Amino acid sequence: MDPNKLNHDAPPAEGKLVKTRPRAAGAARPQVKPKAEGWQQLTTPDGRPTLQFASPRVKQPATHLADLTLAEREAKVVEMGVAKFRAKQLSKHYFEHRTTDPEQMTDLPKHLRGELAEAFFPPLLTEVKRLVTDDGATIKFLWRLFDGALVESVLMRYPGRITLCVSSQCGCGMNCPFCATGQAGLTRNMSTAEILDQVVQANRVIAEGGLGRARREGNGAEPERVNNIVFMGMGEPLANYKRVMNAVHRMIAPSPEGLGMSARGITVSTVGLAPAIRKLADEDIPITFALSLHAPDDELRDDLIPVNSRWKVEEVLDAAYHYYEKTGRRVSIEYALIKDMNDHAWRADLLADKLNARGRGWVHVNPIPLNPTPGSIWTSSTREVTREFVDRLNAAGVPTTLRDTRGKEIDGACGQLVATEQDKAEAAAFAES
Repeated sequence: MDPNKLNHDAPPAEGKLVKTRPRAAGAARPQVKPKAEGWQQLTTPDGRPTLQFASPRVKQPATHLADLTLAEREAKVVEMGVAKFRAKQLSKHYFEHRTTDPEQMTDLPKHLRGELAEAFFPPLLTEVKRLVTDDGATIKFLWRLFDGALVESVLMRYPGRITLCVSSQCGCGMNCPFCATGQAGLTRNMSTAEILDQVVQANRVIAEGGLGRARREGNGAEPERVNNIVFMGMGEPLANYKRVMNAVHRMIAPSPEGLGMSARGITVSTVGLAPAIRKLADEDIPITFALSLHAPDDELRDDLIPVNSRWKVEEVLDAAYHYYEKTGRRVSIEYALIKDMNDHAWRADLLADKLNARGRGWVHVNPIPLNPTPGSIWTSSTREVTREFVDRLNAAGVPTTLRDTRGKEIDGACGQLVATEQDKAEAAAFAES
């Protein structure tokens, strides 16, 4: 079917949405094809975008307390000639009190504090800068890692919850042409502790009153902290599977082993690594799974999401449905609406058909207006087109909600996270100071 010969503007009959149908050539909205704008996309000799699944073999940070299970921490302190219960004390200082400063660990013998802190708390994330928007309710952090690599995370206050968008890789190897992170390629995987330290440091900022107007404590209310995690920052989480899952286990483990978070408050997103999606389903952890689909047809998705050349739409949707069958957890479909590229009415109908072919009640679609990236001429869909896209999915029985966009003004929204040249210069100056 030729998308340029479809009637995208046909009025609904008797107030109902109707399927799009062919019409005269030239009458439909144009079909824009994906291509890199403002940067040179890395390609293979045959012209296909390169994909980096494996992290380059580079040095990882020294082993941190958060890299270890509680049993492994206990074994390490015993190996140092220290009583086993000290591991629990160290764990509480890090996960509950959010500190690695030995001077604040007053329940430890003074002569052991420095030695234990050095052994368990090597430097991980150093804050280079933070940008604030939404009246203080959204903060984007720029972190410098031990080897000078730069990553970002975004902290957001919503009514009744606090969400942290975390990074799992330095850069990304998926090479999607509309995503700023993918323009930099993949530097390396982040360690389990580097992933977790984003949460611990965010909790410290919240405790210090750095995230806008805090909720009043008292009447049994616990101190505020991050209670929702979305793996939607830099990187493809399922390409760093082992460390991401170790971090998830540490997030949901009760204190003193971990942060004691609810698994239902954690979302892991992917562009479509089908075998890893099936592996995730077998973990038996009730986290939320999100698939960044962005196109229901292979012809467009091959260019828009290069990994589609490996695992096609049908295979990825089958894997997503398997996740629902295995876990009982409804799957989220992420769909960035890009003007005249993937927002045509017929694509909404096709997406609904493919989702409904696998059953009802297993999926929820989250369209989101495209967030602009530096140098790109791509723009988000118009309000009218967005409304029709959402309405068509809902009318077909697919629950669909337009997603809220946060942090766009500070390049902290989905697809905007990238270390700019200015960031690199500031990080270098920071390291020298």
